[in-house]
Amino acid sequence: MTEETLNFETEVGKILQIVANSLYSDKQVFLRELISNASDACDKLRYLAITDPSLTKDDSEFHLEISVNNKAKKITIEDNGIGMNRTALIEDLGTIARSGSSAFLEALNEEKSEDVALIGQFGVGFYSCFMIADNVQVTSKKAGEDQAWCWTSDGKGQFTIAEAKKQNRGTSIVLKLKKDASEFLEVARLRQIISKYSDHISLPIQLEEDGKMETINQASALWTRQKKDIKEDQYKEFYHHVSHAFDEPWLTLHWRAEGRVEYTGLLFIPSNRPFDIFSPERKHSVKLYVKRVFITDDCEGLAPSWLRFVKGLIDSEDLPLNVSREMLQQSPTLTRIRSALVKRVLGELKKKAEKKPGDYEIFWENFGAVLKEGIYEDHENKNALLKLARFNSTAGEELVSLETYLERMKEGQEAIYYISGEELETLAKSPQLEGFRAQNIEVLLMTDPVDEFWLPAIGEFEGKPLRSATRAGTELNKLKTKEKSKGKDTDVADSKNKIVPGMDTLIAMIKLELGEEVKDVRLSERLTDSPVCLTAEEGDIDIRLERLLRQHNKLEKKVTRILEVNPKHPFITALAGISGKDGAGTKLTEAAWLLLDQARILEGEALPDPPSFIRRMSDLMAAGISGS
Repeated sequence: MTEETLNFETEVGKILQIVANSLYSDKQVFLRELISNASDACDKLRYLAITDPSLTKDDSEFHLEISVNNKAKKITIEDNGIGMNRTALIEDLGTIARSGSSAFLEALNEEKSEDVALIGQFGVGFYSCFMIADNVQVTSKKAGEDQAWCWTSDGKGQFTIAEAKKQNRGTSIVLKLKKDASEFLEVARLRQIISKYSDHISLPIQLEEDGKMETINQASALWTRQKKDIKEDQYKEFYHHVSHAFDEPWLTLHWRAEGRVEYTGLLFIPSNRPFDIFSPERKHSVKLYVKRVFITDDCEGLAPSWLRFVKGLIDSEDLPLNVSREMLQQSPTLTRIRSALVKRVLGELKKKAEKKPGDYEIFWENFGAVLKEGIYEDHENKNALLKLARFNSTAGEELVSLETYLERMKEGQEAIYYISGEELETLAKSPQLEGFRAQNIEVLLMTDPVDEFWLPAIGEFEGKPLRSATRAGTELNKLKTKEKSKGKDTDVADSKNKIVPGMDTLIAMIKLELGEEVKDVRLSERLTDSPVCLTAEEGDIDIRLERLLRQHNKLEKKVTRILEVNPKHPFITALAGISGKDGAGTKLTEAAWLLLDQARILEGEALPDPPSFIRRMSDLMAAGISGS
């Protein structure tokens, strides 16, 4: 087959230029990335060889070799791992950031910085080699296949793919260095980089010097060492290896379990939230090893989906080396490991929340929405997760736990109140909170879509029901607030006794005019400043949940709402004053629709008839100016 020239996918050329010229502040990371990829390739083949020894019969000792050609200004990194065929080269190297190239560019524009962490988030680590090389040649032969292939690119938008000759399996990467990258031709410099970034790699890394290959790393699995013998920097670099990220771990967990089930765990919680954390295609991030042999990096039974941000590995002593996916799904050993892993992570998070609440708030901002999925999905750990949850509230800027909320509930308050929506600032100003604010009742502000699912599923916390502030029947009239007025306590509910004449007639006329557009029209106990708002009837789905279901075409029939009217608002009292007069019918008809549209706007809903709303508003303003 002749050489074939192909184009990178859309936007890749621009991304490569960014990666090569500006994104990395520290160019030496290219070697870290290539070594990490080689280690993964060897791990995968080591596992496949358990059931198919023929794949490694000619070369069973895995290694990585690095050599320098000063005259040609080239570096060669070669492994004897699983290798790649033509399809793999095109798919893995010809497409960059396949799940989010557009998102990658958007993130760069938003950050307006040379943030190396973005590389790890978008899976483009291999392309860091274009920072130091103006030509990259990848020759690879997949284990078990006869034909080798060569992929070549200068990183400017195209690559070539052609048949090649290679005696042994694995991958060889040749970097033709740029003029300003000559420092990487120095063996001492490469030795320094490898010692700093890749000493934890269990794969022997051999560096050529004076014609001889020398192993320059410890070549032992980091997680098998004693914690006291491992430095923080070594943990950090291992995290970079297993996660392909560039941030620092927020939390490191390393333990050895003995007894009924023996295994070693080394887990990390990232400092930054991956861009694809909510992607349905996102894989699990905890690798499974058996007796130091890599088994899989996508084991669904090893960690629950709501811990998918956790990186690292579990190395079991009690699973067979030839374990299959079907065996993993049915393994009681794996079930026990999973349970212990979850309890370990939640226990450490609890310690963080108690000892370093400020740090924990940062974690919660990154991953709280993911943990909330566990409240909904994991009955066994529901209570622990509820205690770890933190929320914004009307009480202040600091996040609050449910336990703290209970401690500062008002006397006589029977429920934990919350309101949900898209924007925190908009929620805090919601007219539905006016009555709660007047009585100094704290309301939790929920902005994550998952809130709409776990809240109704849980229903209560420590015996107190969780109730939406947008629902009718919030029983604000039963909650008393003491005011020092003439030495007597006053009841907010007494406001019902001060309703102006004609209000009942007005309510009846609005209800008649709006008909099936609303479920009911009622006098409001919650409104103090706004004229109207929409609320959900008990038993109906919440307003925000309805909106979410509609956006995803999961709800066909419209759910009608209750229109609550503020009997003390000047506009409403004025309408009540004319409700019984001759000729008021037209004005009240227009006012009824205007009030409904106002309520819709306050809920962030699109108006069904914007021109009519503008006309009614203009007519009302004109009448006010003219005095008619």
